[in-house]
Amino acid sequence: MGRYLLALDQGTTSSRAILFDETQNIIGSSQKELTQLYPQEGWVEQDAMEIWSSQYAVMMEVIAKTGVAPGDITAIGITNQRETTILWDKATGRPIHNAIVWQCRRTADIVDDLVSQGLTDHIKKTTGLLPDAYFSATKIKWLLDHVEGARDKARRGELLFGTVDTWLLWKLTGGAVHATDPTNASRTMLYDIHTLCWDNALLDALDIPKAILPAVLSSSEVYGHTDIQGHKVPIAGMAGDQQSALFGQTCFAPGQAKNTYGTGCFLLMNTGDTPVESKNGLVTTIAAAPSGRTCYALEGSVFVGGAVIQWLRDELRFFSESQDAEYYAQKVSDNGGVYLVPAFTGLGAPHWDMYARGAIVGLTRGTRREHIIRAAQESIAYQVLDLVRAMESDTGVPLTELKADGGASRDGFLMQFQSDIIDRPVSRPAIRETTALGAAYLAGLATGVWRDTEELSTLWKPGKTFSPQMDKEERDRLTTQWHKAVGRSLHWAK
Repeated sequence: MGRYLLALDQGTTSSRAILFDETQNIIGSSQKELTQLYPQEGWVEQDAMEIWSSQYAVMMEVIAKTGVAPGDITAIGITNQRETTILWDKATGRPIHNAIVWQCRRTADIVDDLVSQGLTDHIKKTTGLLPDAYFSATKIKWLLDHVEGARDKARRGELLFGTVDTWLLWKLTGGAVHATDPTNASRTMLYDIHTLCWDNALLDALDIPKAILPAVLSSSEVYGHTDIQGHKVPIAGMAGDQQSALFGQTCFAPGQAKNTYGTGCFLLMNTGDTPVESKNGLVTTIAAAPSGRTCYALEGSVFVGGAVIQWLRDELRFFSESQDAEYYAQKVSDNGGVYLVPAFTGLGAPHWDMYARGAIVGLTRGTRREHIIRAAQESIAYQVLDLVRAMESDTGVPLTELKADGGASRDGFLMQFQSDIIDRPVSRPAIRETTALGAAYLAGLATGVWRDTEELSTLWKPGKTFSPQMDKEERDRLTTQWHKAVGRSLHWAK
């Protein structure tokens, strides 16, 4: 009889389930890709029922593959793509529209209207965020405005809103629990991160009925149970993917930071029980914490990180497997003067330009495919550099080390270039599935598998560290050219 934690990791491009034992070993995993829908330029959607069915399928598959009895699963933790917005019918459980994904820019005009109403300062002070189409609030308004009868049904209490964590929890509990956690609530642009309540002024400004919103519970407690082959398994941990990764990297102390290299890039620094207001385009958010505690983080979000490699693979067809990018990037000695700014859906921190668009600059007759691939790889690291500089400026604390995780962190070329360009060591943990591990940690703390965060810190396993090797002159030259390239992409679609 062993104690196992099941992490459900519902990401932007796939649904995964990972089974951990109590010493953090991965017993098994299962993954299923998600269909991405692009109905118009700048719009991104997913089928919410596919999100649910794929997540349920991989959960059952990993149990079947490992042979672990459902009764031996102590608890389930959920971690999810954040800001992605779903509205569904309370009675039927059917979504009223496709999920609007966090990357979607269709609500830029609604954001502009909020700014014109003079709500920028209120949004920043209350929610810790900057007005942007990235967050859930304007997506909810768009759905209520554009789906026939939606607002009337919402006012009658017949619709429910949820980010992906809420949707999965509601489905797993058979509609018994409609709840979210503070990490996801803090990404809606509707939640007061200081009073820990939904903000009435923003709900009024967007004409969103409070009745559709979920209850906000802690990131680590038993929310309800799901039935797996006749066994009632508690769901006991929940956090947005980036906060879950921060927790999974054991960044429990103020000043500790991690960067996740996924579809986007997300740099978070723990700031403890004090929210730090950014002066450099970062956002203040709530970090995952054990029940009874509120912890804050500074965050910088890059919209297109690893997704630029998928773009080279799927749209430009430069290679057939994403991991081939590392091979091709090293076939040339440098980028050949080529810089790629992957502003496909605008630019996030520290620029926050919804109207920026992608650009490749510095092309010459001698430019080869390998130069463009290398420029794409380097673009990920440059964007993280901009986040690191903003974070150091806001906190006044120089980073001593950057903890790295996410799919693209397996790329040795990228990790070395990242270390070179930020002039800091970059460390990769032994268990790179830190987002799922964070969800398992939260669920395990709530159910007594682990005693406290100190115990988790002693169990955490370090992996490889990359140390900077680039000289200052080269670093300065490259970053200057990068910022020139970014300048060419700004305000393009305005």
